Parts: sequence; structure tokens; C-alpha cells
Amino acid sequence: MAKMHFKYASMNSGKSTDLIRTAYNYEENGYKVLILKPSIDTKSKDVSSRIGKTKKVDISLLYSDSILEKLDGKLKDISCILVDEAQFLSTNQVNDLFVISKTCDIPVICYGLRTNFKMESFAGSKRLLEIADVLEELTTLCGCGQIARYVGRKVGNVFVKEGEEIVIDGTSNVSYVPLCGKCYLSKVNKMNLESINKKLKGGI
Repeated sequence: MAKMHFKYASMNSGKSTDLIRTAYNYEENGYKVLILKPSIDTKSKDVSSRIGKTKKVDISLLYSDSILEKLDGKLKDISCILVDEAQFLSTNQVNDLFVISKTCDIPVICYGLRTNFKMESFAGSKRLLEIADVLEELTTLCGCGQIARYVGRKVGNVFVKEGEEIVIDGTSNVSYVPLCGKCYLSKVNKMNLESINKKLKGGI
């Protein structure tokens, strides 16, 4: 029985590069893949990696789309379904992908962020973490050298904690930075970690 995978990570971790590589491996061996991507990601219509590689998206998804209806009659000879920016999927869309993996015996590999800039789950990520057969963390580094598992949002050069959940990187003067937990607390939450450490340890 095929599995549904969720490969999650912070920004700049190579998620899109891994998707493109996986598609290439299938196609190099004579297999067909189907690539899906939520249309809300307006930064690029294709899968676009930060190292300059791109891959055409076969089907763009609206948040209201039923994937079961959208893929009706389109899965003949498909060996794998790859999903870019899976955090933007709806709960029902993730459920649809799970059904497809089990009823059609087609592996589904989803790539996306685990949490948003507020350290809260996206709807798609939450459901994937709940029901995916395989969870895999892809890693990248924070500026301090530690593993970055979180995302900080900057407006201009200032980290912010409030705002709409979805604002695409590069629009409205917004950018995103991969951060470790410690740097998130100090840079985004503006917490004095040294002071807290001394207080909790009795001034040691």
C-alpha cells in the first residue's frame, strides 16, 4: 500500500529542490509524476528552487477545490503525486490526498512549512502531521549556526508578530527568515533570554 509523506522544514531548506530531484528520479526511470501546487502561492506558477531549478506544475489548486474531483480521470499511469507548498492546502484537500494514496496505491509526497511566522500550524500542515504515514524533517541553518525549525517574518528590516497568516515572500515589503528556537524568542518575541536564565537559575 502506498504512503503519504510530509517533508517539512523552515524556509531555505531545499524543499523545492528535493521535489524537483524526486520528480527527475521518477521520470529518468520512465515513470510519470503529477505535480500539484496551491494557487495562493503567487511568487511562481512553477516549482521554483532558490538554486535556480524549476519544474512545471501540472495542476494549480484553489483552496476550495476538491482534489478528488480535480484529479478525476487524470491518474492513469501516474506513479507519484508531488505537492509543493502543502501548508496552503485545506484540511479536506489533505484528506483527499490520503484517500488517493490508499485507494489508488499512488505515493503522495507533500512538501511544506510546519508552522507559520507566529509558531502556529497552517491548516494543511496540521492535518498532514496528524495523518501522513511518513514524517520527514528537512533541515537548514539559523544565522547563529543552529538548526532552524521556525520562520520569522520581517516587514522591511523589522521582525513582526502580528498580521495576516499568508503574505507571500517578496510582496508588501515582507521577507521570511529561518530561525532556531532561541533566536525566535530573542529576535521575534524580544525576550531577554540571559535575564530569564539568571532568574530561573537563581542568579548563577
